[in-house]
Amino acid sequence: MRRLILTTLLLAAAPLAANAQTWPGWPGPPPPGYDPGSAIADQHRIEMDRLRNQAAEREALAQQQRLQTQLTILQLQAVRQPTPPMPPPTAYVRSPEEARQAREAQTARREEMTRSVTEIDAWLDRRPH
Repeated sequence: MRRLILTTLLLAAAPLAANAQTWPGWPGPPPPGYDPGSAIADQHRIEMDRLRNQAAEREALAQQQRLQTQLTILQLQAVRQPTPPMPPPTAYVRSPEEARQAREAQTARREEMTRSVTEIDAWLDRRPH
């Protein structure tokens, strides 16, 4: 938070800084004490300061968004309703007649399967001509 306030103050003070300008070369001679090398160095220094401030501002914004994301995730997890446990399945109670019919149907299916398998086995075990 302290970093965000510092960044905001630096960005507010940035337009107040004097911008060094190089002499355009006309309409006359440069003013006394003008040094083109130091003017260009001042321009570079000012631009580097501007870029550093911009990077610090972006880093502060990214940190703030990371914190907000973590807070949102924690809030969502706090209000999430736990899933209720599934009730145990109830056993289906069959009457003796239904149980007998189910056994007979299972026996018929098993015999049909065995019959079709034995036909395939017999065909596979045949003698070649």
